[in-house]
Amino acid sequence: MTIKDIAKLSGVGVATVSRVLNHHPDVSEDTRRKVLAVVEEQGFQPNTNAKHLKQQTSASVAVIVKGTMNMLFADLVERCQQLLQDAGRDAAVYYLDEDANEVAYALQLCRERKPLGILFLGGDLEFFQAEFGGISVPCVLLTNSARELDFPNLSSLTTDDEEAARQVVRFLADRGHRHIGLLGGNWSCTQISYRRVRGCQKALDELGLPFDPRCCEPCRYSLPDAYDTTKRLLARCPELTALFCISDVMAIGAIRAIRDLGRRVPEDISVVGYDGIPLSQFSLPRLTTVRQDTQQLARQGVDLLLDNLQRPRPPVHSVVPFQLIPGESVAPPRTPAAH
Repeated sequence: MTIKDIAKLSGVGVATVSRVLNHHPDVSEDTRRKVLAVVEEQGFQPNTNAKHLKQQTSASVAVIVKGTMNMLFADLVERCQQLLQDAGRDAAVYYLDEDANEVAYALQLCRERKPLGILFLGGDLEFFQAEFGGISVPCVLLTNSARELDFPNLSSLTTDDEEAARQVVRFLADRGHRHIGLLGGNWSCTQISYRRVRGCQKALDELGLPFDPRCCEPCRYSLPDAYDTTKRLLARCPELTALFCISDVMAIGAIRAIRDLGRRVPEDISVVGYDGIPLSQFSLPRLTTVRQDTQQLARQGVDLLLDNLQRPRPPVHSVVPFQLIPGESVAPPRTPAAH
């Protein structure tokens, strides 16, 4: 009797059985009772020594992180590593620059390290379209959607970035803002940030407000780059009363730049971030942000990968809910903007 047998008899995945046996809190009480009933009925005893030996000798799951300064990915990596460990799998984590070709790197890993499967944290769909066909192991892409690529061994989980960005702009407009700037990201149509830009454009169109390219500035996911870019943007567009930054890291860098320019947040300029990283709730002022559900992204992503390691299944492409979290960084503009 193995953990795979318990999973089959319980009607759940191997990862779920692993979480029950490792006393992980992220399991419903009904599922926990069902699995434990099968364990007791079969007299199953987990062999911890064999499990430890397997961890040492088996190939690992590769986790490829696209961006060294992305704090959302830091949270996701930690959660994914813990879930894989609970399931008796080693995780080998590889960090790349945010502009690097993650698929080319994965191909190299497959030749040299032969991972059992790959979790991609972030990814450019252009690279996947061009080169992913050379990868045969099960893979899951987190924070971008691979639905349109239609690879049989590539699943994906993401947030509805377009709708989240649309809600941010409407949130600002409801509070009287009509001059809204946009900061951050690579705006190629294959990148995550493109969907956030598109969501902003959609909201502005709905509100009858112009989308002014002068008030938009791409930048990297880093505090120093966000700081410098914010200064350039405000020098070019001093009329802005609100700034939507497509990551919390950028928003925190932007707030520092605004303060160093002698202006105040939110009295002079409102700022909204994206990701909902823990640091956003400790910034001064506390950041208004879009919270991505890293717990769901990690749990569902790891479950998908582990289930496909057990038995190949058709790819799954899902959207994880987001939440707009009001903070202290947004206020109505000091002078009502003209409609």
